[in-house]
Amino acid sequence: MCPVTAATTARVLVLNKSWNPIGVIDVERAFGLFVTGAAKALDKQYQTFDFESWAALGAELGDDVIHTSKYALKVPRVMILQMFDKMPRTQVRFSRQNIYLRDDFTCQYCGKTFPRKNLNLDHVMPKSQGGRTTWENIVCSCIPCNMRKAGRTPAEAGMKLLSKPVKPKWNTVAPTKMKKAPYAEWLPFLDVVTASYWNAELLDDDD
Repeated sequence: MCPVTAATTARVLVLNKSWNPIGVIDVERAFGLFVTGAAKALDKQYQTFDFESWAALGAELGDDVIHTSKYALKVPRVMILQMFDKMPRTQVRFSRQNIYLRDDFTCQYCGKTFPRKNLNLDHVMPKSQGGRTTWENIVCSCIPCNMRKAGRTPAEAGMKLLSKPVKPKWNTVAPTKMKKAPYAEWLPFLDVVTASYWNAELLDDDD
């Protein structure tokens, strides 16, 4: 198992065949698409690379490099699917990753942003008090805040929510709602209508 580094926790923007952004995936999923030929990497000059040509660049790639027994591989910031040319379904899947994205990887109690491994999901109204597992009752929470709140409501714990949790709508959720793009390479693709950023299939991560 690879140690957790900036490279292994990076996120990759996925474009469809028409260069429209349709999702954000983790490194493991990205290289799965890459190795099978389902997607190509895109560099800063908008050149595309298949897996072998990308791997051949090796150590020249700079930061965020993953080392294997055979390769030194830079994590691509943007990948293009080779067959998929449609926009995804408008229904946003209720998944762990989608909640993290909705809340911008930010604890909804302390307001701090964390890597995914340091976040939990919290029931605003505890399940022990009848709270349901729904978009409107689940928020992103850091581990310390989650432990502090425990099985209480925010009011009972003396805590306040940054914002009321809601179910995202495909035509109102886009990367431009993020505080900032995590990588400069994403910027050229975030000026278009990107409702499908919340693509249910690519963001299906219920681990």
